[in-house]
Amino acid sequence: MIRSFARSISPVLVLGLTVLWLMLNQTLALAHIALGALLGVALSWAGSTLRPLHATLRRGDVAVVLLLVVLADIIRSNVGVARIVLGMTGQREINTDFVDIPLEMRDPHGLAVLSMIVTSTPGTVWVGVTNDGKVLRLHVLDLVDEEHWIRLIKDRYESRLLRIFE
Repeated sequence: MIRSFARSISPVLVLGLTVLWLMLNQTLALAHIALGALLGVALSWAGSTLRPLHATLRRGDVAVVLLLVVLADIIRSNVGVARIVLGMTGQREINTDFVDIPLEMRDPHGLAVLSMIVTSTPGTVWVGVTNDGKVLRLHVLDLVDEEHWIRLIKDRYESRLLRIFE
């Protein structure tokens, strides 16, 4: 029973919740560290009982590379969106539209990460996935080439997420 309890607790979640507790209380007092850790363990365990499906990361090295790629893309997209908002696109017309992207990934954790990547990148919004999970609908602020967006999502994100989760 104790092994089952310990296995259901995510150390990363406990650490994150403890740090969050300390930041919210603006202290590094030993009592608050202990209380934050205790709350982290309790909330991690409670959360694991609500969601029995756990993610399995198969390639941590690919996850680190993906994180760096996403951070670079977020910076690049911020600059692109700022240029649009500030009217620095010259005479070029901005074409806002939707793109349907075929997906190979079926892992729900991989799809959740993909949705976070897409939505946190300025200029794109995850609209949804078809009921069968095979097509992602993406809204793009400045759609110049639909095939470019399909290749970008599949090559830069989905291919890495497949190696991480599936």
